[in-house]
Amino acid sequence: MARIGTSGWVYPHWRGAVYVGEQRTWLDQYVAEFDTVELNGSFYRWPPDARFAGWRQRLPDGFEMTVKAPRGLTHARRLLEPEAWISRVTRGLHELRGRRGPLLIQLHPRMERDDARLEYFLAALPSWTRPVVEFRHPSWTDDAVFSMLERHGAAYCVMSGARLPCILRATAQLVYVRLHGPDPEHLYGGSYSDDDLAWWADRIREWEGAGHEVYAYFNNDGEAHAVHNARTLKRMLHP
Repeated sequence: MARIGTSGWVYPHWRGAVYVGEQRTWLDQYVAEFDTVELNGSFYRWPPDARFAGWRQRLPDGFEMTVKAPRGLTHARRLLEPEAWISRVTRGLHELRGRRGPLLIQLHPRMERDDARLEYFLAALPSWTRPVVEFRHPSWTDDAVFSMLERHGAAYCVMSGARLPCILRATAQLVYVRLHGPDPEHLYGGSYSDDDLAWWADRIREWEGAGHEVYAYFNNDGEAHAVHNARTLKRMLHP
């Protein structure tokens, strides 16, 4: 069964439209409706191990938290000499055991293709992390890169968003989709139409029919569009 959620859950502008009450209750409200979330805050500031342990205790059975790799690894270092970061990341992920989703590695938009660096990083990363790579520079769009992901059991991140290539490629048992909004000029803007979502529902069914496990996250947080779109896609897939 496909898991549908949003990229992050702590958005003050969702108060009223999605949440009621104090912010400390928002995660509980979120998990009452969805079975997965993509942790985005870890990109900006990697949480201490105890924070991951606390989330594991709060999250219900069957819920999975996907974690976004820190920008210190992906944007500052651009995967160079990743060992120290990998050690820190895996310590935190261990604390999420039983509630751990994939690990999202979003590369810098100006990081051009470097097969040797990506190959070294993927070889150093434990396979149990279920890595997903989101490429933002067009030079990575190449069959040799997809083959590298396949060799390491890493998923290619399928993207929907302004000026991003929407390539429906499955390189692992896991298929991972990030929906950054339908606005043709600006990322994270707008709300997907029902026709758009029905198209994605068909694609997800095709992947599931081929034996893939699918995760899809909406990142168009403005006006709580992400939540509304996620609800609609869930309803289409599981009427």
